[in-house]
Amino acid sequence: MIRLLPLLALLATPALADPAQRVLTLGGSVTEIAVALGAQDRLIARDTTSTFPPEVTSLPDVGYFRALSPEGVLALNPDLILSEDGAGPPEALDILQAAGIPFISTGQDTTPEGLIAKINVVARALDLPEEGKALAARTAAGLAEAKARAATVQSPKRVLFVLSLQGGRIMAGGEGSSAESIIALAGGINAATGFDGYKQITDEAVIAAAPDVILMMDREGDLAIANDDVLSHPALSQTPAAKSGAILRMDGLLLLGFGPRTPQAAAELHALLYPTTG
Repeated sequence: MIRLLPLLALLATPALADPAQRVLTLGGSVTEIAVALGAQDRLIARDTTSTFPPEVTSLPDVGYFRALSPEGVLALNPDLILSEDGAGPPEALDILQAAGIPFISTGQDTTPEGLIAKINVVARALDLPEEGKALAARTAAGLAEAKARAATVQSPKRVLFVLSLQGGRIMAGGEGSSAESIIALAGGINAATGFDGYKQITDEAVIAAAPDVILMMDREGDLAIANDDVLSHPALSQTPAAKSGAILRMDGLLLLGFGPRTPQAAAELHALLYPTTG
């Protein structure tokens, strides 16, 4: 089975001898970073989650990056694959590794420090060191502003991020999730505790969490969660958030992507959580 280099190891390795010119990006944040570095003309394809900036949607789509078809990827003849953590399935990655295509994973650290490290990994892989330094500096400054703004909040709101609500089962963002990280950057407190990542939680746990705000992605189609779905749910309807109508939505990639726009996401979420404080 392929073993992807850990983030710190990637940072310590030299850049590729010849800068890659046919780059496939997997994961919305990686694609955003590559474009922000000025490498859009080197991108030959992207995955389904890569939808920003809008121009990248004209690139060939290799599908969801966790369910890759190796044949589809190989047909594009990339000389570098840059990916968020979690690409797969493993057998697909084995085939790509056997084909000798350099594959670099940026890791899954959704802390502000992890975001800066992700930018550095992508910049190094693309052999754009100066552009990487500039983007990292701008992003770090924005993150510092977000932290300072969050520190001014006198009474932080408890926020429950609901990823999905299919069949009445609540999938929420717990500890260490990108949802928890952006909530903290916006000056809130994650109401979902006691589990890591994104998991289904019980109705009892939702009621006990007592969120002041319910936060969701702005979705369409079968995955959309209407306010009526929240207000009719046996547990969500009992929360302070539902009773006060504090139900918020934001663009999913902006909110959870942890790319160059994360400072913007933190500012927008802060304004939604605390509208009277700017």
